[in-house]
Amino acid sequence: MPSFDTVSEANMEEVKNAITQVNKVVTNRFDLKGTSAKVELKDKEREITIFGDTEFHLDQIMVEMTQTMGKRNVDVRFLDIGKVDKIGGDKVKQVIKVKNGIQTEDAKKIVKVIKDSKLKVQASIQGDAVRVTGAKRDDLQATMAMLRKEIKDLPLEFNNFRD
Repeated sequence: MPSFDTVSEANMEEVKNAITQVNKVVTNRFDLKGTSAKVELKDKEREITIFGDTEFHLDQIMVEMTQTMGKRNVDVRFLDIGKVDKIGGDKVKQVIKVKNGIQTEDAKKIVKVIKDSKLKVQASIQGDAVRVTGAKRDDLQATMAMLRKEIKDLPLEFNNFRD
């Protein structure tokens, strides 16, 4: 039976490249030059940490980062932005987590949307992905289009398409 997987995974290579590019911009920008403004990526935990002297610096770096990621086709909905923390003296930092996979409640929401659509497909949760199977390829393509239209808050991708 034809099937595909619905997943939500950020391209970490592009995220790394975007952070490198943002760091170059930050070190050369006139209003941030000579400050402690920088961006770090902890690859294992999938965490981005922004450092700055003031919250204004963090906001400026965040704007630059979202623009750069947008240019590199990384959806900013992958970013889970944390609160601003004060660290020694005047310095501040902000931790941003890069989401990976579909959470259980989101997977249940996707399955419910598919079942309510009355398309002749079945959806099942497979770890951090949702597998959709159906008898016809056209039904699967209609399901993909419907999910793109209905689920706006998640950056969904469809892979592992089998005929």
